[in-house]
Amino acid sequence: MEEKMVLKLLNTLSRKKETFKPINDKKVGVYTCGPTVYNYAHIGNLRTYIFEDILKRVLQYNGYRVKHVMNITDVGHLTSDSDTGEDKMEKGALDQKKTVWELAKLYIASFKQNMSDLNLLSPEIWCKATDHIKEQISLIKKLEEKSFTYKTSDGVYFDSKKFKKYGKLAKLDIKGMQEGARVAKNSEKKSITDFALWKLSPTDKKRQMEWESPWGKGFPGWHIECSAMAMKYLGETIDIHCGGVDHVPVHHTNELAQSEAATGKKFANYWLHGEFLLINEGRMGKSKGNFITLDTLKETGYSPLAYRYFCLGAHYRSKLNFSLKALQGAQNSLNNLNKTIYDYDDPTEVDTQYQEKFMKAINDDLNMPQALALVWELVKSDMETGKKSATLFEFDKVLGLQLQESFDKAEEEKAEIPDEILKLAEDRLEAREQKNWAQADKLRKKINKLGYNIEDAKDGYHIKK
Repeated sequence: MEEKMVLKLLNTLSRKKETFKPINDKKVGVYTCGPTVYNYAHIGNLRTYIFEDILKRVLQYNGYRVKHVMNITDVGHLTSDSDTGEDKMEKGALDQKKTVWELAKLYIASFKQNMSDLNLLSPEIWCKATDHIKEQISLIKKLEEKSFTYKTSDGVYFDSKKFKKYGKLAKLDIKGMQEGARVAKNSEKKSITDFALWKLSPTDKKRQMEWESPWGKGFPGWHIECSAMAMKYLGETIDIHCGGVDHVPVHHTNELAQSEAATGKKFANYWLHGEFLLINEGRMGKSKGNFITLDTLKETGYSPLAYRYFCLGAHYRSKLNFSLKALQGAQNSLNNLNKTIYDYDDPTEVDTQYQEKFMKAINDDLNMPQALALVWELVKSDMETGKKSATLFEFDKVLGLQLQESFDKAEEEKAEIPDEILKLAEDRLEAREQKNWAQADKLRKKINKLGYNIEDAKDGYHIKK
């Protein structure tokens, strides 16, 4: 592979940018932590999925065949990292007066719609925790056989002191940790970093989700599902494991420990983590009550692709502060890009020099801000427009902004709407921009009389017959 084709990724495990080398030549296994389906995903969650989508597209652009596995957590994710508190699914079902199964179905459908709206590629394999109880029990039994577990009154726990490299992913200072600094106290736990593999059902009430196991009726802990499902579909050592940066100190640390304890092999060669989306300089989260959903943005009139564009403007490892003003800026930029492309000739050939620059940017740890800068550099160049459109559509295989779809749709609309109507619409847009409301209203009425309706939108206007 030539130097320009080398893909480099920042590996959380080493804290270094490393040259990517897959286990099996041109095949890459990627595991991404999916949603806990007790509520709607917020746009902070979705930023992580956008970053993971870019990773998948970059891998494919480099010629790799990607097997992408994403889990759906529909049981076992408790409200506390200390393995105490209520199961988020059971609590959500009670609060929303639904069964846990109804709740999961509702929010899985919502999440998949979000993915479609944001033009995220679907994983090759979706896997639900509740569909893999057998695999999780089998993995816990393996850990038990190797003496990595112990039982308490409320479940089976992983003995983190038995795994000598525990905390290596997060670089945890375990000796310096104080009880309660990371988790609440649990008098039966041998160490504050121990975590639940299997939780026993409470004796005073019946859970909606519970299964028989060698240790008693109960349900799996949150972490065990990812190890069991990742290894089932991708093998004992996987190429890339992704998630949000909040997964590093607890969830992914525990995943790594239990997986490597069970197999004696390295669990993942590369760990990639996306940074937080902030709102008013603070972290967005469901528990904080300050989260915004994609549907809310849509109802306000913003395109989901404008949010995707907004996220591309910052590196996935950088915190990103969200505001409607910033989103409007992204919407305007995307509108301007599409509007510019509408006037281009049909695509001819891709410019190889720009393609090489683009490849260099995306292969430098997914440097999407640099890739976007190249888009605008290309737009402003004096290259012939057929070559510009071809090159931009090539870039969009990674950007995922549906530029060609918008171009094709605009071409169809232009073909259907008479030039006279288009001219009146452009004149009206100019009048509105000059705040000449009387003239704009006069032109609207003229368009209506000719049998067409014009609707104002954030991207200019839409004309319908």
